[in-house]
Amino acid sequence: MSLRVAVQMDPIESIKIAGDSSFALMLEAQARGHSLWHYDVTTLAWEEGRITAWAKPVTVQRVEGDHFSAGALAKIDLADDIDVILMRQDPPFDLGYISAALLLDRLKGRTLVSNDPREVINAPEKMFVLNYAEFMPPTLIARKLEDVQEFQRKHGAVVVKPLHGNGGKAIFKIDADGTNTSALFEVFNQTWPEPHMVQPFLPSVAEGDKRIVLVDGEVAGAINRKPGEGEFRSNLAQGGSAEASQLTDREKEICAAMGPELKRRGLTFVGIDVIGGEWLTEINVTSPTGIVAIDNYNGTNTAGMIWDALERRHAEM
Repeated sequence: MSLRVAVQMDPIESIKIAGDSSFALMLEAQARGHSLWHYDVTTLAWEEGRITAWAKPVTVQRVEGDHFSAGALAKIDLADDIDVILMRQDPPFDLGYISAALLLDRLKGRTLVSNDPREVINAPEKMFVLNYAEFMPPTLIARKLEDVQEFQRKHGAVVVKPLHGNGGKAIFKIDADGTNTSALFEVFNQTWPEPHMVQPFLPSVAEGDKRIVLVDGEVAGAINRKPGEGEFRSNLAQGGSAEASQLTDREKEICAAMGPELKRRGLTFVGIDVIGGEWLTEINVTSPTGIVAIDNYNGTNTAGMIWDALERRHAEM
């Protein structure tokens, strides 16, 4: 059955198609005979119960510099004109993101939205992971400097992250002497109103930070991301490199613990991050990435697995 698919994402003109997961999902949808629309989240509107967006019909192809063509911009009804919406715009996970998700949640029962927008709101990356604290390194979420200094006295060198950051941005390492702790927290507290995440610096990060993708709660594959020279952040967006990887027994245990809950929540496409084969650090649900690299190394079709799951879910509506 052909589906009408709308992709809520950042400008399609600017994506890097060689590794973009959203583009891979669009290619797979098109190959299955589904029609594609692209719209910017800022065009979402609600009026008298109708939720609309200004969108363009698109076709895609894996040709660098000529990867899509688009039709005329039109106002579409996301219930009447669309069967499936992929919520794929990049974070930050801010009030704009949350407001858009709340609008899309009103389509429940009429249009399938993936990942489920209500559950995305309920599962911010660095907060949802607290449900699985037994697999995490020691962690502090706080704003008060004295709490951070006490944590650092226990654990030595620490890493500080914005609670709703993404892509490895604004992650800082503070050495065991704590010389810059006070100054850094002044900056963090002035920049972000929420508390911040603090964890011990794990030397095993030099061996890589594994991205594991789960589709409807089942492991689809993994890659190991290694930091670039002079870096401790392994995110590919921060210069990290990828290599093929298999799951450790501990990683299999982590995935088995959360898989059924991810499926129950309608979090169809999830990427989790594990350091050193044992320490769970994030559960990415807003706009997970990594499937192109996984498929390149493993010869798999993760986008196909995701669409199999979405087509099943749509058929069950």
